[in-house]
Amino acid sequence: MRALRFDGERPLLVDAPDPAPGEATVRVTRAGVCATDLEILRGYMGFRGILGHEFVGIVEVSPDPAWVGRRVVGEINCACGACATCRAGRPTHCPRRTVLGIQGRDGAFAERLALPPANLHAVPDGVPDDVAVFAEPLAAACEVLEQVRVRPSDRVIVLGVGRLGQLVARVLALAGAEVQGVGRSHLGLLPAGVRAVPVDEADGLEPADVVVECTGAAGGLALASRLVRPRGVRVLKTTVHDPVLPPVNRWVVDEVTVVGSRCGPFGPALRLLAAGLVDPRPLVTATYGLSEGVEALAAAGRPGALKVLLDPGR
Repeated sequence: MRALRFDGERPLLVDAPDPAPGEATVRVTRAGVCATDLEILRGYMGFRGILGHEFVGIVEVSPDPAWVGRRVVGEINCACGACATCRAGRPTHCPRRTVLGIQGRDGAFAERLALPPANLHAVPDGVPDDVAVFAEPLAAACEVLEQVRVRPSDRVIVLGVGRLGQLVARVLALAGAEVQGVGRSHLGLLPAGVRAVPVDEADGLEPADVVVECTGAAGGLALASRLVRPRGVRVLKTTVHDPVLPPVNRWVVDEVTVVGSRCGPFGPALRLLAAGLVDPRPLVTATYGLSEGVEALAAAGRPGALKVLLDPGR
């Protein structure tokens, strides 16, 4: 099969073996390029292998035959199921886990991928592939509400309104909070009810109850620290190869709660997409065939790019 593999220096289109038997084999119909994929190209996680973790596809083979023929998305963390962390109900933090396209497991920038059937979620009828492919990042946006109580009376700042920040802003606006999106670009894509604030005006904002940092940049933490009120909550979404930690004295003095946040629940994400409450299609910058995968990664890394999709059947 064709696949886009990172060898530690550059992404390459290669002929790769089909997934080994034992798990569900999914024929990929769409895959999305994430900021994490771009950070892997810079050395993040030391990953070598087939890139990609955002996908939708059709199950071709499965040890559970009920999945065969179904259109699915999938959770990316594959836990051992036996360690103390798994037994305590925290499989996404399993110390033995592999992570699709990120850690120890080939990913979705290929004609086929493999995942345990337990990781799969059926895509509701009527949700097209170009929408369903957003299930994984939208689940990550929903995770904010799993971790932090956001009240309708709260003021919330989403710092960075790129690939993930746009989704976070949409989810938090549905919670009824007063949401402000701060960014350098893409402010016009924010949904109705979310106030758009250019980043050079951010220092004039009143400190917020909750700040969700989605800049994807090493320096985002410093600005997030300035924008949260004392005893407020700062939610950190950015993962970069070379993080820059700001002085933490203010975190102590202001008694700020700092929450790391990554993967989230697929069920709510799929329901939001099926109901049309979140429509991610305006965030798609371009779609490339898998044979154009190297070009697609370059396009995703250009200033102004949002979601670049891969269509292996194209």
